[in-house]
Amino acid sequence: MIKLAPILFAVLYGLAMYRFSVWRTSRELDAKSTELADPILKVLMERMAKALGIERIKVHIYEIEPVNGLAAPDGRIFITRGFFNKYRAGEVTSEEMATVIAHELGHVALGHSRRRMIDFSGQNAMRTALAMILGRFIPGVGPWIANGLMTLLAARLSRADEFEADAYASALLVKAGIGTEPQKSLFKKLETLTGARGAAMPAWVMSHPKTPQRIAAIEANEAKWAAH
Repeated sequence: MIKLAPILFAVLYGLAMYRFSVWRTSRELDAKSTELADPILKVLMERMAKALGIERIKVHIYEIEPVNGLAAPDGRIFITRGFFNKYRAGEVTSEEMATVIAHELGHVALGHSRRRMIDFSGQNAMRTALAMILGRFIPGVGPWIANGLMTLLAARLSRADEFEADAYASALLVKAGIGTEPQKSLFKKLETLTGARGAAMPAWVMSHPKTPQRIAAIEANEAKWAAH
């Protein structure tokens, strides 16, 4: 019979660690970010805000070099300085940058940060339970297997979130009159822009879907919307 105390502790530990991570991330973002004030992007953000029926969309520049966009747990949207520099250098168009903002808005609107807190705590509990069960049959190796399985589960859940945020962004971009072509063209550039080597990795270990899968999902949504 599985003892519940270690599992309960794992859930509480997961919650505590998530809260600490949120606090640490918020402090980092507060210290290293400024509001985005690009006039061309401002026009596109105003179009998206109008499509959403809100007054404005506020975006910050996070002063780090890696190319990325992120949605903070408190709902703020960030573009890294490295990504913004790619845009200023002409490697990324203004419409493509707008798709990044739309995608991160999707993460916020769909509650993915809150979902990650629940997922993280649940995965800790499952990892502990599996390690206890497997440890009885394969001592020493059980915890390692449990950790590997939970890593794969976390990657799968993350990919699901990315597909959902992509779909939200597509719908918003269409409604705002920007369309999905910039979204698809940016995906084709991402591996080069970020220096990632995702093409060589198995899809089931990645936190983000592969580019062809993301583009296929966008086109499937477009076909579905056109049919209605």
